[in-house]
Amino acid sequence: MEAWVPLFDIFLNSPSPESEASLWFSSNSLNNSTTITSTNSFLKLLSKPINTITTNPSSSSIQSKRFLYIQTLPNAIQSRILSFLTIESKRFCKRELCLLAENVLNGNEKVDFWVKKSAHNLLDKMSDSDFRQFPSLNLTGFEEEEEFFSLPSCLQSSSNSKSSVLPWLPLTFDELRESASVSCIADESPDEAMEVEELCEIEEKDEVLNQVDVSIDSELRTKAGSLKMKLLECESANGTANLANEIRQLCFEGDGKEVRNSFAVLGLIEPWEVDDETASILITNLLGVNANESEFSWASKVLCSIILPKLLVLNEPASRVLVTTTIESCKPRQKATVDALLFPLILRKEGLNTHICDVMSRIIKECLHPAHVSAFCQRLLCGEEQSRKFICLPCHQHLVSDKLVWTEPLFMLFQNILNQNISLTQDSIEHLVSVVRELVGQYSKSLKFSTFLLCLVTKYHSSLKHHKFILIPTVEMTNTFMTKSILSKLNSW
Repeated sequence: MEAWVPLFDIFLNSPSPESEASLWFSSNSLNNSTTITSTNSFLKLLSKPINTITTNPSSSSIQSKRFLYIQTLPNAIQSRILSFLTIESKRFCKRELCLLAENVLNGNEKVDFWVKKSAHNLLDKMSDSDFRQFPSLNLTGFEEEEEFFSLPSCLQSSSNSKSSVLPWLPLTFDELRESASVSCIADESPDEAMEVEELCEIEEKDEVLNQVDVSIDSELRTKAGSLKMKLLECESANGTANLANEIRQLCFEGDGKEVRNSFAVLGLIEPWEVDDETASILITNLLGVNANESEFSWASKVLCSIILPKLLVLNEPASRVLVTTTIESCKPRQKATVDALLFPLILRKEGLNTHICDVMSRIIKECLHPAHVSAFCQRLLCGEEQSRKFICLPCHQHLVSDKLVWTEPLFMLFQNILNQNISLTQDSIEHLVSVVRELVGQYSKSLKFSTFLLCLVTKYHSSLKHHKFILIPTVEMTNTFMTKSILSKLNSW
């Protein structure tokens, strides 16, 4: 019964209960794999018989009466529910709807005017002919109608097949094999096919970015070691630019194709050890001015070899040079930014600190499109481990975890994201709600946690209405001067 409380709250308090109830059913059908809140179970609940015992004062006799569950509700809610069933009749079994409306109208007790009108409207919507007397209610159309819970006619012939791939989808192995043998690119133009191949190559490169081939010949190791020493000793901008060109020559072949061991070469050179000014010149010359999507792999390696190590160990405000270089490098390279910087930083094993949070907030605000931010949050909060893959040199992987460590700066980061009016998916919001419930005891006196919570309920109130009765006791556990403000927001829904 608790699962239906949000729905009945909609019928009780909403100014437009039909539309909100429809959205509630849609969201529950997408987010829940169980049938607890299905349309069928809702009709069963409304039609559930309830026995009541009444006492007659004049005769002191006890009488037992039976009502439907819907008849025990206030008249206004009965009328709204019947109106909702009329509007959303396609979601429900027609026969069950007619029986419900008929039982409401044929009850022993006097029926309220608006309840009667709503029940008549429902019957008029469902009936194949006009009627006003219920004993002669025409249900022949429903008897000839295909059963509401049965398979569609197009699948009836295959339903008895014993060789179906899935028990709930009668598709044979032969049919599946035939559909799989059709080439998806057969009807595409050569250019489109080439684009698909290029995307596949990028994905393949993305898979192996964390793998460093240790079979580097001694000559290459010697050159990388020499470049490392030269970088640390270089004091001029021109010298750094020349060294950047040498690094590119070491990592690219003559035809411009990136060599297989380029990531390992960068690991041997250790470019993150240089100061911020040298790093700025180095990145500019390694990446170039114009971004090229075909160089996604190279851009990711440069970002995670120079900028990422500096940010992972950042324990003081980042220098202006480092922040400016990071922003300018990330703006035209959103995908590389997410995979090579944002994911490894936010998954930092020790959790975010305030200084890293400040840099990440600027990157997200100034470099990423809102759609990229929404996708990033979706992958981070709701994605599986495979979707959280990031790019990082092996020597820095001990600084990164595969799970989020929730700290106050991380709540600050999400607050900054929410303040940008990012369109978060429903499952992302629900994950944040679960995190809040889990950690409220730990951060009950934290102003940063309360500020994040206030921002969440303010910006996404329409998506959180169904969690109102969960959030209120959660917020009551906090102990800051913002607690009353958050509760006021929740109670105003």
